[in-house]
Order: sequence, then C-alpha cells, then structure tokens
Amino acid sequence: MEFAMAPGHYSIKKTLLLNRMDGMPIGILAALATCALWGLTFVAPRAVDPFTPWDLAVARYGLFGVASFVLMANRRFRPVAFSAGRIAVGLGLGCLGYVGYFLAVAYAVRLAGAAVPPLVIGTMPVLLALIANWRDDTVRWRSLALPFSLIVAGVLVVNLDALSTVVPQGRGMVLLGALSAVAALAIWIVYGLANGIVMRACDAPDALRWTGVQGLGAALGSLVILPFTNFGEISASPSEISRFAGWALLTGLAGSWFATWCWVVASRRLPIALAAQLIVAETVFGLAYGFMFEARWPSGAEWVGAALQIFGVAAAIRAFTLPCAPDARWLPKDRKAKTEAAG
Repeated sequence: MEFAMAPGHYSIKKTLLLNRMDGMPIGILAALATCALWGLTFVAPRAVDPFTPWDLAVARYGLFGVASFVLMANRRFRPVAFSAGRIAVGLGLGCLGYVGYFLAVAYAVRLAGAAVPPLVIGTMPVLLALIANWRDDTVRWRSLALPFSLIVAGVLVVNLDALSTVVPQGRGMVLLGALSAVAALAIWIVYGLANGIVMRACDAPDALRWTGVQGLGAALGSLVILPFTNFGEISASPSEISRFAGWALLTGLAGSWFATWCWVVASRRLPIALAAQLIVAETVFGLAYGFMFEARWPSGAEWVGAALQIFGVAAAIRAFTLPCAPDARWLPKDRKAKTEAAG
C-alpha cells in the first residue's frame, strides 16, 4: 500500500525550512567573521619573532581560558543546567579542536615543510561537507557538484604551486609529516561534526556558555604544550615583548573567544554541509593577511586559486539558499502524483 505524509506534515516541514532560511544570513555572516579571525593564524606566528608558535599558542589559549573563566562571574556565561557529559564534551572539543589541531599541524609543518600540510588539510571543507550532506541530505548532490569542483580546484592550484617549490629532505620525514597533517584533518572533521550536532540538538546550549566551556578546555589543553615553550630562554626587546603581547591578546580574545562564539552561532543557524564549505574563506583571509604582511601582490596561481575558492563558496551559498522542489515523500497523494508525473 502506498504511503504519503498528511498535508499537515508537509506544512510543518515547510515552516521549519523557512525558519532555517530566515537565519541563514546571520549564520553566513557569523561563519565569515570566524574565518576572518581564524585567518590571523597564518600570519601571527611570523609576526611574533623571536617568540615561537608554541609560545603564542600557550599565551593565546591561556587568554582564551582566562577570559572564559572571568566572564563566568556573570551568571549569563556560566554553564548552568549543563550535564556532566555535555561539559566533558565541551572541554574535549576545546582541547582537541584547538590545541590538538595545533600540535598536529606544528609537527606536520616541521616534518613535511610548509606546502604538504595545507594540501592535505585544505581538503577538510569538502570532506566535512560531503559527510554532513550524506548524513543530513540537506540538498541534492548534483547541486553541490559546482561548489565542490571550484573549491577543490582552488585548493589544488594554491597548494600545488607552493609544493612545486619545495625540495623535501627525506621521504620518511615527508611521510610522517603527511600523516600528522591527516591527523589534523581528522581532528577538525571530528570537531566540526561534533560541535554541529550539539548546537543543532533540540536542547542546544546557549552560545555564550558553550563558548566558555570550550575556552576552559583549550586552556587546559595548552598546559600540555607548556614544556615546549621558550619563555625563559628568549632574549627579547621591550618592543618585541609588546608586539607579542598584542598578538596574544588579538588571537586569544578575538581570534579564539569571539571567533568561537561566532562559529557556535553559525553552527546553530546553518546546515553543517554549508558551514563546512564556508571554512574555505579562512584560507582566503589567511592569504590576504599573508600578502599584506609580506607587502607583495599574489602570484598568478594564488590569484586563480583564491578566485576559485571565493566563487566556490558563493556557489555553495546559492545552492543552500535557493528554494528547492519539495521531496515527493512528504507530499499529499494528489500532489505526489503530480510531482512524479512532472518528473
């Protein structure tokens, strides 16, 4: 016997779809703001010389945790009514998604050079979007073909151009570095999926409180890499110390706390598959910051790659925001028959 949903069910689904689309502009802006702030990671470690990336990571995530703890003096920021399990998940995401990712990338760059890790990690938005859309079935797969193609092409153009200039010191070190990059890729995929699941649940936590819990997790995780810092061994001038402090404040408060809050907002308002593709904008912002820091214009390959990524993100937004034909499984019998006949 043929089964079709009642008209009321179709109306409910349509209402939920319209409500989600109403929140998309805010979600998209929040995601892009996150990428603009996360893009600072590509230039901050070079701007704090003679301090090391390890020093900056400890200062950054330490400030992130301190800010989260201080704000909890206000009840609005406390994780009240959070179960022990949810707090544990938030702390784990803060530690794994920030410090764990940093450690994996740091070893990847050290062992394989500067080009191989971005080539591997740059596939993350595509893989995360594919996994999310396979699970949620947000849009039709053929609608994602163009965005995916443009994004993949952009990532390949930029990174292969950089890779062509690198001469590896040894195959074993490059292999270990590539494995570290794969580990970083896996960490970000797990973080993106887990955070999205939490924020899209019917009892999703408040964005400010969830950001604070992750901040505490990042601060606890930073203690793990504290032995690798060189704070007591560096001879820095007052101006270098001031510059380091400024970048630590910028990346710790804006690049970590505020960026995480923006991403939590985006995760709640956007399908995971769309949010995953918007992460590619982090690469574009990072390239722009890098060019400004080096006081140069992009090369031809960098222009082409950035343009492909921007157009890919725009095509992804269009795919998720255009109204689509309703699924026939949710239509009343008379409309289902018309839809099938038209198809």
